[in-house]
Formats: sequence, structure tokens, C-alpha cells
Amino acid sequence: MSVIDSDGFRPNVGIIVANDSGQVLWARRVGQDAWQFPQGGINAGESTEEALFRELKEEIGLDPEHVKIIDSTQGWLRYKLPKRFLRQNSSSFIGQKQKWYLLKMLAEDSAVMLDQSESPEFDYWKWVSYWYPLGQVVAFKKDVYRRAMKKLAPGITKCMTNSHSAR
Repeated sequence: MSVIDSDGFRPNVGIIVANDSGQVLWARRVGQDAWQFPQGGINAGESTEEALFRELKEEIGLDPEHVKIIDSTQGWLRYKLPKRFLRQNSSSFIGQKQKWYLLKMLAEDSAVMLDQSESPEFDYWKWVSYWYPLGQVVAFKKDVYRRAMKKLAPGITKCMTNSHSAR
């Protein structure tokens, strides 16, 4: 189970997967017109990297050998959930504190499978330009996305240096 810190924030990993063209994987939440990067809670006793690879498999079907870690943020980036999203009558969290990872996709696009868990998070995905998500993500996540993407942006050139044919 995920843990909640003393300030009410749930530890979480955010995942930016980039292709050889420097585009990023952008996914639509099931049954909603809401798009985001894959992300998920860190379970008790789990490292951020263990959570990264578990969430990567659960949400988009990728295994560790399908990606390469290019960079990650230091420390935690936090956002609070709007009151309407807070769970009623529970000792739930007030927001998320996230460590973000930039991954280079090593596999073909067909490796992305959105049905790898019993309750899939996403029903569709596409490649978009690196900064596109900033104009599309839900407002309460926008600042965290901006900070994470600004920090990880230099790594995009590392994603673009080796083409599929070089493997």
C-alpha cells in the first residue's frame, strides 16, 4: 500500500517516456477527456525506481528493457488536489509529492499496451511534442509539470541521439 507523509502528501512517481524524435508519450484517462503522463503511488518499502518500473508496466505495459532512464528530478515536487477530488470520510492524502523520470523508449511503439492491469488507467495514447502537455494538463498539475519538464528538458537531446537503426 502507498504511504502518506506527515504533511498529507502521497509519494508518487511521474513518468515521461520520449521517442527518438524527442516526442513524449501522452495518455488519455479511461472514459475521460483528460490527458496526462503516466504516474503512480510509491508503495511502502518500495524505492522510487521500483515504483517507476511497476507503474510503467501497469499503466502502459512497458518492461525495464523497453526503456532507458535518462534523468530524474531531485527531491519532491508537490501539488495539492482540489477539494472536489479529495476522498470523503477517509484519512486520505491532500496531494502528491512526485519524483519525475525521463525515459528513452528503446522498444517499438507496439510494446505500449494499456491493458496490463485489472483496472486500466488509460484508453489511448499518442506521441506529442515535448512542451505540448503543459497546455493540456489539468490546471492543478500544471506547475509540477512545468517544473519537472524544465528540469528534464536537457535530456531530450540524449533521447534523440541514437536512432532505432543504431541499435
